[in-house]
Amino acid sequence: MRIRAAFLPTRGSRFGHGLRGLWSLDPAIHFLNHGSYGAAPRHVLAEESRWRDALEREPVRFMVDELPAALRAAGARLAGFLGASPSRLAFVDNATAGANAVLRSIRWRAGDRIVIANHAYPALKNTARFLADRHGLTVVEARVPWPLPGPDALVAAYAKALAGGARLAIIDHIFSPLAVVAPIDAIVPLCRERGASVLVDGAHAPGLLPLALDALGDTGVDWYVGNCHKWLCAPKGCGFIVATPEGQRDLHPAVISNFYGEGFEREFAWTGTGNPGARLAVTAALEFIEALGVERYRTALRDQAREASALIADAWGVEAGAPAQMFAGMVTLPLPSAEPATPESVANWRLKLLREHRIEVPIIAIDGHPWVRISAQVYNELSDYEALGRALA
Repeated sequence: MRIRAAFLPTRGSRFGHGLRGLWSLDPAIHFLNHGSYGAAPRHVLAEESRWRDALEREPVRFMVDELPAALRAAGARLAGFLGASPSRLAFVDNATAGANAVLRSIRWRAGDRIVIANHAYPALKNTARFLADRHGLTVVEARVPWPLPGPDALVAAYAKALAGGARLAIIDHIFSPLAVVAPIDAIVPLCRERGASVLVDGAHAPGLLPLALDALGDTGVDWYVGNCHKWLCAPKGCGFIVATPEGQRDLHPAVISNFYGEGFEREFAWTGTGNPGARLAVTAALEFIEALGVERYRTALRDQAREASALIADAWGVEAGAPAQMFAGMVTLPLPSAEPATPESVANWRLKLLREHRIEVPIIAIDGHPWVRISAQVYNELSDYEALGRALA
């Protein structure tokens, strides 16, 4: 399939509001929440639509004769971008589905310990709790302090939690609520010393961080799961799991389907009838990011997020929750409010900003206090963040 270049950025394009037309986003909104669900560019959506049209023209021929090779090609393209061997990568709907595949495949024994951070993504904390209830497991939280003085405190939290050993350690590469990058190169060796297998939740990492997933596997990461719909700008429903050869043993999708027992690639490639367009369109998403310039893109998001957070912090008289060097593309700052954070209050804050100021940004309750997590993207300019600064100054 040929991908039309009508909605591709030209190399060297100036980042900012001039690129908004490459997305379908409402131009009247200051959209500062790319981190939650991403936003697929028109170029990528057009490719997803073309794959869907091909499916519906002749569903049987597409599913049986065309899809297997197309998925392998898309997977190989994504694997190359992630520094992974194609044989180690499989598509999943999202990072949560990939993590569930790992967690539900392990042959747990009563008394096994899972180490996971207190600020880990809620879906993974819930999955660990679900398994603990059914198998008699012990979930040990690495108590990461917040605000965070630096990466050493994060490492120390894992070291303390691992002191009693563990069957599995789960590490967020970028913590979703905190927006900080974890020093996994320092944490993974601690896990291996204590006999723990390692699952890294890389939901936010692809696109924001340079990845070499085969190399991470060689250092002790058994499984790495990630999303493509966030910072790679792929359609929703495109995620991946990368597993070492040892990690693939007895690993099965969370949904068991026709090819159970026929190996990692075959089982994950088919978990039942669905619309594979999001996964196949990942090639268009990579083409879009590469047209922006991969390193230029990463650097721009990192620098924009840090500059924007400094601007807002100055307007509100607050400090970000961690040192600037720990953030990449997102920053979390305290909301200038003494009101305790509850699910209702943070939901009301978000709606107030959206309805009264046309600002879409997440308000998050962390340890009973309200925090705001800003995202940077190439369609943003500092004026978007200035609007947020003024709204609550």
